[in-house]
Amino acid sequence: MQNPAPAIDLEDVTLTLSSAAGPVHILVGVSLAVGAGETVALLGPSGSGKSSLLMVAAGLEAATSGRVIVAGTDITRMGEDGLARFRCGHVGIVFQSFHLIQTMTALENVAVPLELASTAEAFERAKAELEAVGLGARLDHYPGQLSGGEQQRVALARAIAPRPAVLFADEPTGNLDGQTGADVADLLFALHARSQTTLFLVTHEESLAKRCGRIVRLNDGRIVADSRAA
Repeated sequence: MQNPAPAIDLEDVTLTLSSAAGPVHILVGVSLAVGAGETVALLGPSGSGKSSLLMVAAGLEAATSGRVIVAGTDITRMGEDGLARFRCGHVGIVFQSFHLIQTMTALENVAVPLELASTAEAFERAKAELEAVGLGARLDHYPGQLSGGEQQRVALARAIAPRPAVLFADEPTGNLDGQTGADVADLLFALHARSQTTLFLVTHEESLAKRCGRIVRLNDGRIVADSRAA
């Protein structure tokens, strides 16, 4: 029996940006395969390229060279419209700063990707997802009326609602206090267990990384270690 294709497959990926002082090499020859359903933490010091690697893998930043294959689709040379359509059906993303639409209620925020994907009964599913993250009483609240932890719960519900093949999380607890961050982390892994999606987590917290099945360490744009969590 053939092994299933990786959920994320990066082949010799580089990312080089221009600056007044000359080219800046953000990612240097990164190759990484992540299996379907895996939980992978990407660890590294500030400036190591962690968020950039996530952005490239999620199709939010174009690689300078190499190949980027996500959910069996080569997205390396896709245009912006194609990438947007692809993400809508296959990728969920949770950011440190929530990135909710301030003029929309929690329910409307979660329904947006479902409506873009022409999902039947989008608002009913959005409501169910918000109830699943403990926000059934906050459906009609706007982001400005919610705490940081509640906003991140809305962001999690929005990311997981379309049933993505891959869930990317970039420092999802970084803007939260200790207990709230721990609660959001618990919720993140509970959602993963429920949906069986692939989880690709960028974090600087060793304790959070150890909750993943695999830890990949990045330094100066290169993978320096790749191991199963103890």
